[in-house]
Amino acid sequence: MIVGVIGLGLIGGSMAIDLKRRGFADKVLGVENDPVASTAALKMGLADEIVTFEDCVRGSDIVVVAVPVGTAVRMLPKVLDIFGEEGNGTKIVLDTCSTKSQIVRSVHYHPQRGRFVATHPMAGTEYSGPWAAMPNLFDGRACIFANSEDSDPQALKTVEGLYDILNMRPIYMNADNHDVHTAYVSHISHITSFALALTVLEKEQDEKHIFDLASGGFSSTVRLAKSSSDMWVPILTQNRDNVLHVIDTYLDKMKEFRDAISSFDEARIEKLIHEANRIKKILR
Repeated sequence: MIVGVIGLGLIGGSMAIDLKRRGFADKVLGVENDPVASTAALKMGLADEIVTFEDCVRGSDIVVVAVPVGTAVRMLPKVLDIFGEEGNGTKIVLDTCSTKSQIVRSVHYHPQRGRFVATHPMAGTEYSGPWAAMPNLFDGRACIFANSEDSDPQALKTVEGLYDILNMRPIYMNADNHDVHTAYVSHISHITSFALALTVLEKEQDEKHIFDLASGGFSSTVRLAKSSSDMWVPILTQNRDNVLHVIDTYLDKMKEFRDAISSFDEARIEKLIHEANRIKKILR
């Protein structure tokens, strides 16, 4: 099995490590346009060989598209075009992007649509690039399969096996529903972290000791603000409507807290905190 990974960053690089280490891939072909990242990925052993986009697609049994979603939307039809030119009905391409609606729409009518499996491995850190890649990143996490009924059964089964090797549990979901859910559980977390970081950085101009007083709680809350804009700008714009709805809901909740605090309404503050504490039953 030859696996091609386009984008050897956190997700693509981590996937390459474990697919090779656990015996799923005999060889990994990598595509990485940045020369520094490309050299690093090769030296770190994330790929056996760095090749061009076309050589990767033509030389791989499975192609993993692990690039920002804006790039993936443009890239995926080109991958399927090459599949069609080759007339090889066994090759498979999958993506790892955090939004799915535009991805699946971009190839919905493509004659090679069945060779594509839309996935979203729900794992990651705030770091990016080949230096962020690590083994065991996906163990025990969920992987979303979006619109899997549009994929060929053999292609779906193979990709299910790939994620099983990565110790991920599959969840099957409509692409539009996926984007609603991720807006709530992932995208709003990043936006609030970015906003909190901006707030504190602005205040820090006047109060130089603010970071000296920062505790673990602050660090964990603002951790996501280290995330790459290359990844998050296209995610937030592609999932615009869902993200805006979640932001509006979040602002409503912030206003409830502000009003309660402004009016010294301790009972209301306590009630809001107790309502929020119900998250303990979901996240243990």
